[in-house]
Amino acid sequence: MKYLGLHIKTIIATYNGTTPLAHFLKGYFKQYPILGSRDRKILSTLAYTYYRIGKGTDNKEWPDTLMATMTADKQYQPDIPDWLRQHEALRFNISKLFPYDTPLSNGITREEWLRSMLTQPALFIRIRKNKDKIVNLLSKHNIVHHFISDHCLSLPNGAKIDDILPKDSYVVQDASSQKTGEYFHPVAKEQWYDCCSGAGGKSLLLKDILPSVQLTVTDIRENIIHNLKERFRQYGLPVPETHVTNVSDKEALKQAFGVKKFDHIICDVPCSGSGTWARTPEQMYFFDAENINKFSILQEQIATNAAGLLKEDGTLIYITCSVFKQENEEVVAALLKNTGKKLIEQKTIKGIDIQADSMFIAIIA
Repeated sequence: MKYLGLHIKTIIATYNGTTPLAHFLKGYFKQYPILGSRDRKILSTLAYTYYRIGKGTDNKEWPDTLMATMTADKQYQPDIPDWLRQHEALRFNISKLFPYDTPLSNGITREEWLRSMLTQPALFIRIRKNKDKIVNLLSKHNIVHHFISDHCLSLPNGAKIDDILPKDSYVVQDASSQKTGEYFHPVAKEQWYDCCSGAGGKSLLLKDILPSVQLTVTDIRENIIHNLKERFRQYGLPVPETHVTNVSDKEALKQAFGVKKFDHIICDVPCSGSGTWARTPEQMYFFDAENINKFSILQEQIATNAAGLLKEDGTLIYITCSVFKQENEEVVAALLKNTGKKLIEQKTIKGIDIQADSMFIAIIA
């Protein structure tokens, strides 16, 4: 315990949040090959638990208490809410986890959002084909699973499925992200544009809904566009027209497209990611509230510029994985003012009840 205690103190002292915690831990463990698999598991759990609850307790000795619990129980499976209740000396105050008064979007309360941070979300996959085969393989390997919708499966986080399931038959995609597809409504041969594509989750979803749509994608990062192309090839889909461009730069957008217009635009903008922080609690721990202003300015620029590429009767689908009103409803209000367009619908997609992420979506025409 003393040896592991020194390691967790070193991890906490040296990690600064600039890289994902999972990547940092992987590099850290490479430096100490003497650490066995159980040691690595304990240290990983301690680190993630620290960033989940560290700001919420005045008791600085809590890592020792948790480590004692873990090492005494060889079958230990962390359930932080239960553990917090068992150790009243922690003096845990959930409101301290995010000590800002930033308003949340309609449809989600601060209490439920903060409580969701204490539990790692589930793993979700979207079934593209071979549904019966996938279900049979999961059952054969004793992997617990249940359907959220006809094509959305919930699995335990960390379930080892890479070497079990046929790779072209499913996509790892959060349930709330999958749900955004219910707002797409594509028609054959339409021109669609995914303006901040990332690795292509929404683009793949769109093409699986209706392969005949004509798709164009852009991202500011060339390596991400490369990853998107590889994913399309993996799933046997034609690679869409791609551009590396900055949508927040109106002139760069004009150079990329000239006078081209689109029927529909998916505008999944960069954001705080606050709706996904239960997966990456270190992002909440190190978050600077001033960044919300920076994101909202960028989001307004991107959405306004993208809207300028719509055909007269086209629609823009504005999406974030944030729960903050400043990145959601307030950006939509600014977009409507900037463009003169109308709001068809806006909604918080709350995934907390099914251990999924939370997102925001608005349809603008």
